[in-house]
Amino acid sequence: MQASETELMLKGYGLTTAEIYYRMPDYRSVINTFVWQAYDLAPDYPELFRFIEFWQQSLDGPLHSVRFTHRKLISPGDWRHVVKEFRLH
Repeated sequence: MQASETELMLKGYGLTTAEIYYRMPDYRSVINTFVWQAYDLAPDYPELFRFIEFWQQSLDGPLHSVRFTHRKLISPGDWRHVVKEFRLH
């Protein structure tokens, strides 16, 4: 069973975006780009490294470089449980 995005964010996952530069299999002098996004855990990034290993083992285009960024969308200070709300005029 796969967790929802909200459950992942509450467990500390953040959105990781990687821009992958790779060489074309038939034209090694041509570099192309591929953008990958997934929820991942910093600082180890297991999902990103699993994808890079898959790329190196299964795809023909050799990697040139990978540039990535990570952003936690929910931090501890942003989420709180509210039981009641009072409004004063």
